[in-house]
Amino acid sequence: MTVGNMETAALFDAGKKGRGLRASRELRAGEVVFAEPSFSAVVFDSFATQVCHSCFRHQAKLHRCAQCKFAHYCDRTCQTACWDEHKKECGAIKKIGKAPNEHVRLAARVLWRIHKDTGIASDSQLISVDQLEDHVADLPEGDLKKLQTDVHNFQQYWSHGRKQHSADYISHIFGIIKCNGFTLSDQRGLQAVGVGLFPNLCLVNHDCWPNCTVVLNHGNQSALSSALHSQRRIEVRALEKIPEGEELTVSYVDFLDLSADRQKKLKEHFHFDCTCSHCSQHIKDDLMMAAAESKPSADKVKEVTDFSKECLEKIDKSRIQGDFHEVVKLCHECLGKQENVLADTHLYRLRVLSVASEVLSYMRSFSEAAGYARKMVEGYTKLYHPNNAQLGMAIMRAGVTHWHAGQIEAGHSLICKAYAILMVTHGPNHAMTRDLESMRTQTEVELKMFKQNEQEYHTMRDAALKKPVTSSS
Repeated sequence: MTVGNMETAALFDAGKKGRGLRASRELRAGEVVFAEPSFSAVVFDSFATQVCHSCFRHQAKLHRCAQCKFAHYCDRTCQTACWDEHKKECGAIKKIGKAPNEHVRLAARVLWRIHKDTGIASDSQLISVDQLEDHVADLPEGDLKKLQTDVHNFQQYWSHGRKQHSADYISHIFGIIKCNGFTLSDQRGLQAVGVGLFPNLCLVNHDCWPNCTVVLNHGNQSALSSALHSQRRIEVRALEKIPEGEELTVSYVDFLDLSADRQKKLKEHFHFDCTCSHCSQHIKDDLMMAAAESKPSADKVKEVTDFSKECLEKIDKSRIQGDFHEVVKLCHECLGKQENVLADTHLYRLRVLSVASEVLSYMRSFSEAAGYARKMVEGYTKLYHPNNAQLGMAIMRAGVTHWHAGQIEAGHSLICKAYAILMVTHGPNHAMTRDLESMRTQTEVELKMFKQNEQEYHTMRDAALKKPVTSSS
């Protein structure tokens, strides 16, 4: 049943995929197809004291709710903006003396919102929340046991007058969240900090090579007048020109996996078999497992591939332990083994290059990090969609690394490329795009200085690097 409408997209029967959305008119690259506030959203348990429960921004000092002592906010403005969503939750937490896990908190917020708005939050919402797919019948035994525990905890927590719900209906809501919950990132897009439910977004089907992307816009609550505040919302943006009538798709998983591995992840989490062209035709699988141009023997490729897999497990373990010198040592060893055996587009080589550049940058070995970052970007560019957000952010990090290494020409060029991609995927007003715009302006000034007087530029740069670094929110 369609309950609303939007100008740029229409609900249609997508055959075996169920419902879907298609373009109501031609869309250009970078255009916002639709924006949607969350029906309900919560901060992850692990970030409950570090992230604002209203705008989902990381902040150093947060204001705690004096009533439940659980919710945290940037300031009174964010707390006031969130009160309608937090009010019932606040009372429930006080009643039981502690906050339940994020799954229970989100299910409760969804049900409180359904009671308030009968499942329809706006005229543009195309489907009622409780009409979304839950796939509870498809859950494996282990997940069903977790679900039963969550349902029990929910019943202890739930508070809405005398209104009670059956275990089956509560399970239905949990199933909807598990299949349709959208991970929310912090203001820099670098860390997953929460999860939310967006009904219209749930109608956009998956494709491993999609024509749209999804980005979280954290809104703006800084204006003195609350009438000028904007809501936290997702934006679905066109990655390319989309003709009228074409189905709108986003990717539910990162493309940098073999088609069989992507299909496995999608089946386990979303309960469908991906038949997109890139999976059914195994497009780019050959590049992701390619041998070097020197044509090493099949036995040598297998030996180095097995070694790389084991080495990546050791690298992950050392990273978790914070032993970054060991991480660098393992990366050097692994990259040495891979040289002239695995291609620069091989997944294992790209993963080691990514870790090496990130850790060396953290250790301020920028020149070495830049070399690895450059090779990583070259591989990513051959694999990702040209307007993929992950590609844009990888190029941005590589550009910053080159900039810090004093390689201003390469740094500025990479930052400009990243900016062009994020203008499509994030738009001009996103915090990350604004950061890139500032970096692009700064590197342009430095590049002019470098071309006019190279020695003076390096003197200025060395002096700047000696200054203490200050962090911004």
